[in-house]
Amino acid sequence: MDSRYSHLHDSVEGVTSQLVDALKLLDNSIYTTPHKVLFNSTIGQHVRHVIELFIELEKGKHSGTVNYDKRERDYQIETNKEYAILLLQGIADNLSSKDERLMLQAGYDASKIDVISIQTNYFREIAYNIEHTIHHMALIRIGFSIIANIDLPSDFGVASSTLKHKKSCAQ
Repeated sequence: MDSRYSHLHDSVEGVTSQLVDALKLLDNSIYTTPHKVLFNSTIGQHVRHVIELFIELEKGKHSGTVNYDKRERDYQIETNKEYAILLLQGIADNLSSKDERLMLQAGYDASKIDVISIQTNYFREIAYNIEHTIHHMALIRIGFSIIANIDLPSDFGVASSTLKHKKSCAQ
């Protein structure tokens, strides 16, 4: 098996497991409560966003083109914590071990309707989704702290490079 795949798979499994463990600490009412600290969004909306990018990547794997902007917003994910947990638990298992070339389509300028196409590959997009997930986990962590008054583990929502740097500084 490709060691790159193993590394990416383990990383996806790690971040999604952390997110599942955290969500199990919340009541669904807190999961769906908008708060100003999250710019009037909910923890559930952040979780939905993370899950949907992985779903779009898998769709793109089959079609050859990934367009995260065209994701379908499944509001059940943001309103039903148990459903979100179920989807998170399956993300790592649905990854493909084969890297392939893909086209990424995106429109980065809100004033334009056209999109650009950029060559990428499946493993690179998994890596992007890992970083994207960690970014949202950092926001979710703030929500947990302020909305639910729950302190999550110190490594929740922290990039592995930051954790490695902190560890090297402590030695």
